[in-house]
Amino acid sequence: MTATPVQEKYHDSNPVVRLVLQRFFATVCEALRESAPETILDAGCGEGELMRRGALPAGVKVISLDLRPESLAHFRRHSAHRNQVCGSLAALPLPDKSVDTVVCLEVLEHLNNPGAAVTELSRVARKSLIVSVPYEPYFRIGNVLRGKHLERWGDHPEHVQHWNLRTFRAFLEPGLAGVRIHNALPWIVALCRPRG
Repeated sequence: MTATPVQEKYHDSNPVVRLVLQRFFATVCEALRESAPETILDAGCGEGELMRRGALPAGVKVISLDLRPESLAHFRRHSAHRNQVCGSLAALPLPDKSVDTVVCLEVLEHLNNPGAAVTELSRVARKSLIVSVPYEPYFRIGNVLRGKHLERWGDHPEHVQHWNLRTFRAFLEPGLAGVRIHNALPWIVALCRPRG
């Protein structure tokens, strides 16, 4: 599969990058096993990396949502999965409590209003939410060590939000229940429940 610019990091040949990615996806898989969903919304699915890696449990109904039509087109060309929706996290085109688990990986840091997105994700989730963001400043340090975004001290130009373990918990807790934070350096993965 040819990598798009968004997907480039997932195909990095650097053994350290591959190791940290493996650890990240293992953390996400463990959260999915614990959630035991029958239905999943992959919110911000991009080019379908979760499906490509086999990270989604077998036999689970998956809705893959992304804002970028070009990402979904790439996903469609390289996968038999067709349950894809072009839409925004600001207004998910799904009814309340329509999926067991919402997975939203590496999206919130790109949003001007991530709180509104978390409210929407919680609205459609029956059982759980699994969300991840870069763990700062370690994510930026990793970029500097790889020679990426040096003019911005390793800060990705599309990242408008920055969190560490403490601040990400503080961001999630007002709107979600049972927030459990996992350190998957250089990412943070949180397993949470919707309120109500």
